[in-house]
Amino acid sequence: MSVCYEELPHHRILCIDMKSFYASCSAVMLELDPLTCYLAVVGDVEREGSIVLAASPQLKKEFGIKTGSRVFEIPKDPRIKIVNPSMAKYLEISTNIVKLLNEYVPLEDLHVYSVDECFLKVDGVKKLWGDAWEIAEKIQADILARFKLPCSIGIGPNMLMSKLCLDLEGKKKGIAEWTYEDVEKKLWEVSPLSEMWGIGRRIERTLNSMGIFTVGQLAKYPLHLLEKKFGVMGNQLYHHAWGVDLSELGAPIMNGQISFGKSQILMRDYTKVEEIKFVIREMCEEVARRTRNAKKAGRTITLGIGYSREEFGGGFSHAFTMDEPTNITSDLYEVCMRLFDQYYEGKTVRQVLITLSNIVSDELMQLNLFDQKKPQKRNLGYVMDAVRKKYGSNALLWAVSYAEGGTALARSKLVGGHKG
Repeated sequence: MSVCYEELPHHRILCIDMKSFYASCSAVMLELDPLTCYLAVVGDVEREGSIVLAASPQLKKEFGIKTGSRVFEIPKDPRIKIVNPSMAKYLEISTNIVKLLNEYVPLEDLHVYSVDECFLKVDGVKKLWGDAWEIAEKIQADILARFKLPCSIGIGPNMLMSKLCLDLEGKKKGIAEWTYEDVEKKLWEVSPLSEMWGIGRRIERTLNSMGIFTVGQLAKYPLHLLEKKFGVMGNQLYHHAWGVDLSELGAPIMNGQISFGKSQILMRDYTKVEEIKFVIREMCEEVARRTRNAKKAGRTITLGIGYSREEFGGGFSHAFTMDEPTNITSDLYEVCMRLFDQYYEGKTVRQVLITLSNIVSDELMQLNLFDQKKPQKRNLGYVMDAVRKKYGSNALLWAVSYAEGGTALARSKLVGGHKG
């Protein structure tokens, strides 16, 4: 099977990535050059075990310090600056960059993918600004002049191709462009598979076990076998290997199952089962709240537990699918407790992940005839959300949040999960 590229969209889409955004912003705030200074943004400069949130390009290159490293791994070098995050300032700068991009294209042609990454469709502004390359060069120069921040840009005929171009070539060259003609000679040679956007280590290992080690091998693998192994994701993996992406700007690149989740790296090692359950309870509330805010409900709950380095890593991730969809906190917590009690090995915990998937509209929630209080529980959730929206996230907290192991009270004072 092959793909007829003539029938596919041929847009001009830019994927813009702010290089080491948090570290670059902090460098500029300290009047340093983001590209030549040695700077690390960490969760808390007072804690040796705190995680590195961002590292300047030079710190990555010369010392191998990157996102996810720990403070104690940073060499004691006088040239290296270690700073706390300034999340409110980062968000302000990100917002101003989006406003700048809006000067080039209308809002409907601008998609903010994350705090440091955006997509722009420039099909209709050629007469104003020139072709895609000219626009990319102007935007890059404009961001540098106004904010003193470096960025990289990938250009492609769809969102996926522009993102792949950015990750695999644009970040090295500054600006790069891929067309469908580049798929076979540039994308197919990519190996290991985790170098490709959308393929994580776990999927890579599974594909390797199937004899697939390059994107080209993935593209030539029988589609029906990929779908049999991965379901809908198998179809996506196959077509992405061919550079195919039919999603519109503003829609998710991966047109798969919507999910709502929360992941938290704990501030310390948790050894007491009661405290671990406190955190799971809080996170169930957060996942349920996000689901309710979208007027959705879900059937499949996934609980992931990561053990600390003292346990040499490891952990587990298991899912359970309920008969009926829900967005009620207690329902999520009950399933998580079942999974926790079944799979927890009594080890020290450092990370917790909870995801609700298999999503439907909230209106489709069926009333459980064996739970007469389900409508009241659902309505209570929405009332609590309304109170928090009006009076702040810590206006209503579960009792466990005030216990020793609770984290919600401390996190309610953070911006983007970190110090403001």
